[in-house]
Amino acid sequence: MHLIIDGYSSNQKILRDEDFLRKWLENYPAKIGMTRISPPYVIKYIGPVLEDWGISGFVFIAESHIGIHTFVERNYVNIDVFSCKDFDTEKAIKDFREGFQLAKLRTCLIDREWPKNSDFIGAMANPQSFVYHE
Repeated sequence: MHLIIDGYSSNQKILRDEDFLRKWLENYPAKIGMTRISPPYVIKYIGPVLEDWGISGFVFIAESHIGIHTFVERNYVNIDVFSCKDFDTEKAIKDFREGFQLAKLRTCLIDREWPKNSDFIGAMANPQSFVYHE
């Protein structure tokens, strides 16, 4: 499963807070039944366009990864929760909405099924499931 959340926060302070993001990435995997296998990596980015500065964070989980990228001046955040294990996506959306104080968001869920019993050809016959939510 790959949950993608694009949102606008009503709290710019959260989007600029490296410690908040680090603690979120450290604690959140366990809240959705995942296993963190690395410390969170959090960096501040300032590029040639000032409005694009932000904080990016990434954590490896045994099931894949969680990545978060903030764009502080735009009050914007991109969130990816990618896992080979099913998880409660509605809970995750609610958690991120509340935790990042998202006033507006768009989500996309990509269901990536693994081929069973080495049935790669049969699995490829079914297109990936993309579900968009506004």
